[in-house]
Amino acid sequence: MAKKGKTIFVCQECGYESTKWMGRCICGAWNSMVEEKQIDLNTDDKRRRTGTAASVKGTTEGGGRAAGKPSRLSQVTSGETSRIDTGIGELNRVLGGGLVPGSLTLISGEPGIGKSTIIIQAAAHIAASKGTVLYVSGEESEEQIKIRADRVCDKLPEDLYILAETNIDVIAEACQQLNPVFLIIDSIQTMYTSDIESAPGSVSQVRTCGNELMRIGKMHGIPVFIVAHVTKSGDLAGPRIVEHMVDCVLSFTGDRSHEMRILRAQKNRFGTTSEIGAFEMAQQGLMEIENLSGTLLEEMEKDSEGAVVTAVYEGTRPLVLEVQALTSQANIGFARRTALGVDNSRLSMILAVLEKKMGLSLINQDVYVNIVGGIRPEGTYTDLAVALAVYSSYRGKALGSSTLAFGEIGLTGDLRAVQNGEKILREAGHLGFERVVLPIRNAERLKKTLASINKERQAKGMQPVKMVGIKNIAEVQKLF
Repeated sequence: MAKKGKTIFVCQECGYESTKWMGRCICGAWNSMVEEKQIDLNTDDKRRRTGTAASVKGTTEGGGRAAGKPSRLSQVTSGETSRIDTGIGELNRVLGGGLVPGSLTLISGEPGIGKSTIIIQAAAHIAASKGTVLYVSGEESEEQIKIRADRVCDKLPEDLYILAETNIDVIAEACQQLNPVFLIIDSIQTMYTSDIESAPGSVSQVRTCGNELMRIGKMHGIPVFIVAHVTKSGDLAGPRIVEHMVDCVLSFTGDRSHEMRILRAQKNRFGTTSEIGAFEMAQQGLMEIENLSGTLLEEMEKDSEGAVVTAVYEGTRPLVLEVQALTSQANIGFARRTALGVDNSRLSMILAVLEKKMGLSLINQDVYVNIVGGIRPEGTYTDLAVALAVYSSYRGKALGSSTLAFGEIGLTGDLRAVQNGEKILREAGHLGFERVVLPIRNAERLKKTLASINKERQAKGMQPVKMVGIKNIAEVQKLF
């Protein structure tokens, strides 16, 4: 029977609680306050929910942390040596090397993007190699999950268990009985506890269920995977307080009409947040794409106007991309600026620099810019390539597919150096590019690297790489 308590108002964005309704929360969100019941827990409930491992002495089973006992930092064992291999190389890369025992990982994405597919593949591998895995589904039946598992897994291990349940208390009891090495919750918006009157997916339910999952994971050293839905705009659906609770937030993106899927870490307490993993959706499940750069460039035409190859550094590897731009005469009203994969404000700044420093008249031109493959690179690596693509389309001149360009453009038109230029240059050499356009400061630092690359290419009978250092955006005219 649900316990009674006073009424409070909780922000769905940050979880702020207030006794009065506010139109705007302290976090800045408007109309995000929802009415909920505050539960008066008795002593037993408080002890059960706050004392995660109060009765445990020493080290807990499964590698969990002993409660109430301080430890010397110098004697704490690093989690790097105890990471769990998921059997999926790209997933391990995004996680920082594998699953950390006791960690909470949130994975979100649009319906049908492949969240459940990648999870069941990882669960089958861990169950076959490490031990018991518990898959909790609050949305699909056991038969539906079995059909998917038969399609994407070669052989289902005996230690892979499925539980169709939404009550978090029943799930906690199942975990105590099975003592799994890996726990999957699909999805957090469907979980509830009978101690709270509000509906599943509310702030109170998500917070309470999240705390219970954290207690299970930290107490027994069990890595927990939590699935969450997203809205049409791509944001996490429901209260976002769960993002602050978990250790790692993974975002699964891609177009369901295309085969490529991108997995990105938006938050990771055990690794880098700029790492991405690439997958291809096939009949037998998600397949890893090891050579993502080659996949993104395989359909590029040799001499296309408005097409420029660029490179960014994502996590631990350089990634080569194709930037496409199109300029056309604006017929009615204001000129349109449309960007896919490039920040709109960044595009506006680049166009202003082109008008001011190169004399391009773009005020009456519609400008469209697209990063091929649906990739949204971070940082300013692509500034020079975007400017070159726009200039190429405007002048009707092709830069050529054998040229790679990267660098940041300042408001003065000067090119600023970017990090990891050496690794990008080496990647360009390995992929067979003949010319690399980059900021002059990067070029001055990479002379020795260029000599080493050309020596290797000469031994293979390949043409040497020509490095072109650019100081100001006005100098790009000589490239065409």
